[in-house]
Amino acid sequence: MEPRAGVSKQDIREQIWDYMEARNLADFPRPVHHRIPNFKGSYLACQNIKDLAVFARTQEVKVDPDKPLEGVRLLALQSKKTLLVPTPRLRTGLFNKITPPPGATKDILRKCATSQGVRNYSTPVGLDSRVLVDLVVVGSVAVSEKGWRIGKGEGYADLEYAMMVSMGAVSQGTPVVTIVHDCQVVDIPETLLEDHDLTVDYILTPTRVITTGCERPKPTGIVWSKISCEMMGKMPVLRSLRCREEQAGKDVTLRDTHRGLPRARAALSTVRSPRELPSLESGSWQGDDVPSSTVYVGNLPWDARPRRASGPGTAGCGGAVLHELP
Repeated sequence: MEPRAGVSKQDIREQIWDYMEARNLADFPRPVHHRIPNFKGSYLACQNIKDLAVFARTQEVKVDPDKPLEGVRLLALQSKKTLLVPTPRLRTGLFNKITPPPGATKDILRKCATSQGVRNYSTPVGLDSRVLVDLVVVGSVAVSEKGWRIGKGEGYADLEYAMMVSMGAVSQGTPVVTIVHDCQVVDIPETLLEDHDLTVDYILTPTRVITTGCERPKPTGIVWSKISCEMMGKMPVLRSLRCREEQAGKDVTLRDTHRGLPRARAALSTVRSPRELPSLESGSWQGDDVPSSTVYVGNLPWDARPRRASGPGTAGCGGAVLHELP
């Protein structure tokens, strides 16, 4: 199955999802649309990782929580490797370390490898923890033999990898593996790839082990200009990383920072009541419409909060409107 000419990433996703559903190649949960597809034969595909020398020498492996990767999580636990699983949607941190109870039976290890086990047998791994990931395993919706990958469209695998780079947990030499059904291996136009897209070094299917030889550079860190204020609000770990990188002198300007405030930096006057200020999110401040009684301050930490003792406080994303405390 090959994508037609002139397709987008979403076109390829829809084509894969429709094909797997129409031919009953999908397994629970269904339908596979808007998911990393769980497919019939996923456990067999996972077993192929034992044939990779990189898995044999791995001590610490990061495996996404997707259902078709359950077999790899189990193999990692059975091999007594350190297993790290990203927290769902990164809302409570980056990683959880799966820690089976002492003397865990095979049945307990199988449970630890499931989504329920990730919840019940895990401990959070903080940003200050010394993590050095030897192998990264991700799910995919589509992947090419050249190592170009398309996820479900939410960008979590790309962001997780970029965050690991920022933490020093991975390097350009850290191998990345994906596990898919044979029908998910398709041609992907290189024009669809962006700098933040994660590529893969190995593709495992129920029938094949593909070494991609991909030479396209992997992400070198978080591209803050791709991160929105909304994402920052939902992921505290992103806020912490941004603060660290800002202190290191890096450009951490967000995608929608200063949106609709072209002249706000020049507006320095008396402070106004919050109820009188136009909404930043509505984008209603444009050009000369910026209120003359507004003070704009840029490059403030995301987690800055108003404090009565020190005068007007701040709130916002990369910049803030100062207002009087009630």
